[in-house]
Amino acid sequence: MLSAAVLGLSACATLPPPSHPDDLCHVFADRPSWYKAGNAASQRWQIPLSILMATMRQESAYQAKVRPPRHYYLGFIPAARASDAYGYAQAKKAIWHDYRGDAHHSFAARDDFADAIDFIGWYDAQAVRRDGIRHDDAYRLYLSYHEGWGGYQRHSWQHKPWLQHLAQHVADQAKRYAQQLDGCNDALAASLHHWF
Repeated sequence: MLSAAVLGLSACATLPPPSHPDDLCHVFADRPSWYKAGNAASQRWQIPLSILMATMRQESAYQAKVRPPRHYYLGFIPAARASDAYGYAQAKKAIWHDYRGDAHHSFAARDDFADAIDFIGWYDAQAVRRDGIRHDDAYRLYLSYHEGWGGYQRHSWQHKPWLQHLAQHVADQAKRYAQQLDGCNDALAASLHHWF
């Protein structure tokens, strides 16, 4: 009973980012609950787990409570942040509100890993449906994620070479993650029986 209570408390605590974020096998071996939640989101929304994780890696570096940087006037007077993006998925309040209603997930929190990875899956699934992007096209899914569905449809990314470079970086990361998962997926799946 005590161990269950301790596990419950540790699940609520904010964990530091994984020590080896570019090695997905290591990330999931360290955080079995992330593996379980990531697979659930991947299956629910039909987006590869490697793409979901590569997107989160780029957006927040796996930090639960990260926000866009705040700018300062005269070097010390705080100004408003560039956006209200927050959490693992760097989701903005308005789109998070839409997700909670559409995905029937009323109490989802942006700083909860399971909720954030499900949000990324939901967002990408909408891009597949709205824009005809392939479910395994990490490059275009990231462009849509960054620019929003409307921005992607208006081809706003075509005038942003830096964003195209960033999207290619995410696509390359997703490819590496997929290759890594090929080598450790069976062991990770087997280990879940010891944790859950």
